[in-house]
Amino acid sequence: MNKNNASSAPSADLGHSPDALAQRQAELLALIRQTAPEVMADNQIDLEKLKELLGQDRMAPDEHYELNWAGKAAARREIQKTSSLTLRPDANNPPNAQHMLIEGENLEVLRVLQKSYYGKVKMIYIDPPYNTGNDSFVYPDDYSETLEEYQKRTGEKNEAGYLNKQSLWKKNSKESGQYHSAWLSMMYPRLYLARNLLRDDGVIFISIDDNELSNLKILCDEIFGSENFVGQISWEKRYTRNNDAKLFSTVIDYILVYRKSESLNILREPRTEKNNESYSNPDNDPRGVWTSVSIIGQRTREERPSLCYEIFNPISQAHISHPTNAWKYSQEKYRELEKDDRLYWGANGKNQFPRLKRFLSEVGEGIVPTNLWSHAETGTTDDGSKETESLLGRAVFVYPKPVSLISRLIKMVSGGSQDIIVDFFAGSGTTANAVMQLNCEDGFMRQSISIQMPEIVEESSEAYKAGYRTIADITRARIEKVIAKLKAEHPDKTQDLACAHFTLAPSNFKVWRGDVNDAEALREQLAMFQSAEKAEQKQQADAQTAMLTELLLKHGLGAL
Repeated sequence: MNKNNASSAPSADLGHSPDALAQRQAELLALIRQTAPEVMADNQIDLEKLKELLGQDRMAPDEHYELNWAGKAAARREIQKTSSLTLRPDANNPPNAQHMLIEGENLEVLRVLQKSYYGKVKMIYIDPPYNTGNDSFVYPDDYSETLEEYQKRTGEKNEAGYLNKQSLWKKNSKESGQYHSAWLSMMYPRLYLARNLLRDDGVIFISIDDNELSNLKILCDEIFGSENFVGQISWEKRYTRNNDAKLFSTVIDYILVYRKSESLNILREPRTEKNNESYSNPDNDPRGVWTSVSIIGQRTREERPSLCYEIFNPISQAHISHPTNAWKYSQEKYRELEKDDRLYWGANGKNQFPRLKRFLSEVGEGIVPTNLWSHAETGTTDDGSKETESLLGRAVFVYPKPVSLISRLIKMVSGGSQDIIVDFFAGSGTTANAVMQLNCEDGFMRQSISIQMPEIVEESSEAYKAGYRTIADITRARIEKVIAKLKAEHPDKTQDLACAHFTLAPSNFKVWRGDVNDAEALREQLAMFQSAEKAEQKQQADAQTAMLTELLLKHGLGAL
């Protein structure tokens, strides 16, 4: 089953997005048929045979380790919901734009993208609300409630008769009895749908702080599999302490890293000049520059007696043993290293113990990443603020991530010229900025897809004073400024640089109601479907473009 092809995903009716859970079930059944056909009978799983095959010790007891919260069952139901919505292209979109900015509620957008981008995304980066007690985010994710249902649940009113999406932005106060549960219910379906979009060798990076780090780790273990946990990066987001803090001054954020599957089995960062500073050639070795590492192991002589032996310094003629520790290598391996002139005893041969030469020509182009990133290497949130202010003229976004941070993540995983990189909490647009800038540097043609909800900015904010009314307005303005800047700086590399803008919108077509069971209502629906498009679409000048975009998306062919 080739999951890098959208057509491999289970098909859904054209009017709605695929059922994400049904997709996963189909994948699982196909895998079971392939690897354990003996447990399948009449397209059903024989649980007793499965237990026999796996052994009882593999079966979870009634009480077992898992993350549970109030509302988890409802959050799981969100995964199964489908959407008839579409993406409406801006009338002024440039032709053949490589990058996309989508304005709309991100869970609905992820549903819309399932058909066309299923299994195609190389990297996802998100910077979701940290749930500090001051965050506002969308929950619950039910857009099909009637006014009566909504009023019954919340007591709020809506003159239009249906749920007002904007009213779902709620402040999740720490005083709430379901403070963590609300955040987890918001994240769960989004991460589940995001996983579907990843390629088999795809990676997701999630920024977070101490408030929800432990919960997010367990949540991701469930969604992506604990075996696909790659690492937890500690990023020094600032280098000065906050003396107003009552207990600790927080200078670190975290980035959780998960892969889609074991198809990704190696990560490397590109080497820099700084990485090569430790390489030299003090003994004029014809094999080139090298650095040295210790041959002394971490185990004691008592722990590894087989690695304890006497070595000989050919320069001082001394016979040497380590007093407490064993060597790293067997005596046979040591003799091979000695014969190959891999041991260095110092400029005058007076080192107490030899060191092993490691040649630059042998280490490859990349270096193994570490999980501690300093501000000097990757910038700070202050740098992110300065970048945004420089582009937009005012400080309209609070502590965005710096371009250098996202660029470092991209370079670690994206080696393909046309890799797709998604950010569905786009914020100020740092991820799109990083992708476009990197493309100019290395000549790749990565595609960025940025998704941002039209969250209303506070009237007292600098953003509002500057004329922005939603966060999505800021995202769009920054992307436009970045494109203009790169075109001015690299005119030879940016002839085709452009970003298309889309808005989450109702379908351009009438959607067949499968719940109609009354003969008269069925006749009315048949009459209505004499023309597939909605009446208002016939009056719009850009209706054909909008309908074509929807058809492309729902046939799994991408957006126009």
